[in-house]
Amino acid sequence: MTAVGLVIVSHSVKLAEGVVELAAQMAKDVAIRAAGGTDDGRIGTSFDRVNDAVTELRAAGHDVAILSDLGSATMTVESVLDFLDEDESAHVKFADGPLVEGAVAAAVTAQVGGDLDAVVAAGRARELYS
Repeated sequence: MTAVGLVIVSHSVKLAEGVVELAAQMAKDVAIRAAGGTDDGRIGTSFDRVNDAVTELRAAGHDVAILSDLGSATMTVESVLDFLDEDESAHVKFADGPLVEGAVAAAVTAQVGGDLDAVVAAGRARELYS
C-alpha cells in the first residue's frame, strides 16, 4: 500500500504552516507539506508552490491529498490537477472540505494506513464538524 501525504494550500504562509504543525501533532508519520502564499511571500496562492509540494511528495512515493482554504486557492489546486498526466492524476486528489478539521481528519486517516480515497473522504467530511 502506498502511503498518503498531504499538501496544505492557503493564501497565508503562516496559516498553511500552522495547519501542517497541528496535523503533524496528530499524525507524526505522515508527510505533510505547506504551500501557502505567493512566490514572493505575499497573501495569495502560487501554482508553483502547490505543484512543487505535490511533485516532492510524489517523488518520495506518496499518493497525495490536497486541501485548500478559499476559492482562489481551490482554483490553483484545480489548475495543478489539470496539468497532471493521466497516470499521475490517479495518485493526486483534492479533498474539498474544511481546511483545519479536514487536514487533521485526513492526516489521522493517513496515519492509520488509509488509502488515498479514504484520506480524501476524511478531508471532505464536513458533516463531522457541523
